[in-house]
Amino acid sequence: MSPVLHGQARLESVAGKTIFDYADSLRVRVPTSCGRNGECHECIVEVKRGMDALTGLTPAEAFLRGGYRLACQAAIADTDVDVEFALLRRQPRILTAGVRRAIDHEPSTTRGGDGVYFEGSRIDAYRGAVYGIAIDAGTTTVALNLADLETGEVLHTSSFENPQRFGGSDVMHRISYDGGPHRGELRQVLLSAINFEIGDMARRLGFHRRQIFEVVVVGNSTMRDIFFGLDVQSIGERPYKSVVELELEAGERSGTALNVKARRLGLRVHPEANVYGGPLIGCHVGADVAADMLVVGMDEEEGLAMLVDVGTNTEVVVGNRHRLLAASCPAGPAFEGGQITYGMPGYDGAIESVSMRGPAVRYSTIGGVAPEGICGSGLVDTLAELRRTGRMNHLGAFEDGVNEFVLDEQSGIAVSRADVSALAQAKSANYAGQYIVLREFGEPVESVSRLYLAGGFANYVDAGNAAAIGFIANLPSDRIVKVGNASLEGATIMLLSGPKRREIERLALTVRHVELETTPDFFDIFVEGCMFKSMSFP
Repeated sequence: MSPVLHGQARLESVAGKTIFDYADSLRVRVPTSCGRNGECHECIVEVKRGMDALTGLTPAEAFLRGGYRLACQAAIADTDVDVEFALLRRQPRILTAGVRRAIDHEPSTTRGGDGVYFEGSRIDAYRGAVYGIAIDAGTTTVALNLADLETGEVLHTSSFENPQRFGGSDVMHRISYDGGPHRGELRQVLLSAINFEIGDMARRLGFHRRQIFEVVVVGNSTMRDIFFGLDVQSIGERPYKSVVELELEAGERSGTALNVKARRLGLRVHPEANVYGGPLIGCHVGADVAADMLVVGMDEEEGLAMLVDVGTNTEVVVGNRHRLLAASCPAGPAFEGGQITYGMPGYDGAIESVSMRGPAVRYSTIGGVAPEGICGSGLVDTLAELRRTGRMNHLGAFEDGVNEFVLDEQSGIAVSRADVSALAQAKSANYAGQYIVLREFGEPVESVSRLYLAGGFANYVDAGNAAAIGFIANLPSDRIVKVGNASLEGATIMLLSGPKRREIERLALTVRHVELETTPDFFDIFVEGCMFKSMSFP
């Protein structure tokens, strides 16, 4: 009889038992709010092995593609085949380090006597506390800060993997999914996951949801608009603009920020709480980048600064207080664990750093446990070390024509030639974005006085190794500043400061978007960027 597996746990396979039953036995908490009848669509799991050993898809699962099932619907049918499942809502390594910007504490939601007010309008009676939540809704990871709006103190930070993966690993696939027969499923699963997190936070910290009187949400244009229930199809086709941006151009609104009551969104906080969507910069450059810019204060820089927010969609901003240019680079999920044979996000067991001395390969894993795969920082190290030691040439071919390089003999974890090809293309998107925007600005790379690296991947990557393979601009280490999850910090600033919120709304309107694909020599630049060597700028 074959087992059912979840991580390192193994349980006996029993016909008729659902994946949810196994999660219960393992004390793994799976989100659900419908009593396990398939209606809420919250208990999505990824079936890594043994899909054929499960009962067939039910009508409640019609919205799912590929290796995904509802835990309450998928039951064991064949006990002779191994079944392995994983939750979509997993806990990644939380970014706690990053740049903090000192601001005056002037929230838009305040206490006044026995009441709570939003910009002067009474919301409700004071209930012992005035809390707010800042949310960075990333393509891969969602992060939240709980803040005390009376004191400005951040009380709790949490994050989880974005459960929308069943709709695709990048924004273009999710736009396509949301334009199909199951529109709204991506929004609902994200909303359910956030509500689950808020409820868990409230239970553990001992407060009531109705004490949350304001929420700020940032994310790329697609993620933000999906959260607010807007049609995102216009973002997926030229000129790649949000419906909000199109309304701005038509004179129907004065900016791209959003303000909606929580009750309209189904967000389980105080129903009259204001939910603020940060302003978009333009096209795929969204509110998360506006939040980044707010944190680093790019509009106050006298020298030339470059901000690179690395992710499934990498954004690049170049400029200073005089002018700002921005672009979006569709890098894909390769450096976040997608499309790579042994790739994985930054969870325990991920190889996060690699060094090679002679024939020996040394590595460390997150959590110091046995290796299960390799995350983005480990992939960058591996590529840089393969190049440095001559095991791989600048085109990504291994020495002696082998098809893979083994990092760990015992587990079999390796990087294949196909993996290197996928990483080269992802890397080149970053290369092209930085190259083209800098060139458009009219300054050589030597003029960049500060390179700000934002995002989870950038926070843990070895900057020297990233520069060596052409992932980031080749600058002295003293000019490179890692700002961690600047998007979450920027969202928190928007939550705690009304004046800063209005400031970034104005600034977002002044940034000029650069469309990379229309650059005449884009293909030539992209091909150059696929090579594993340091950037060569004009």
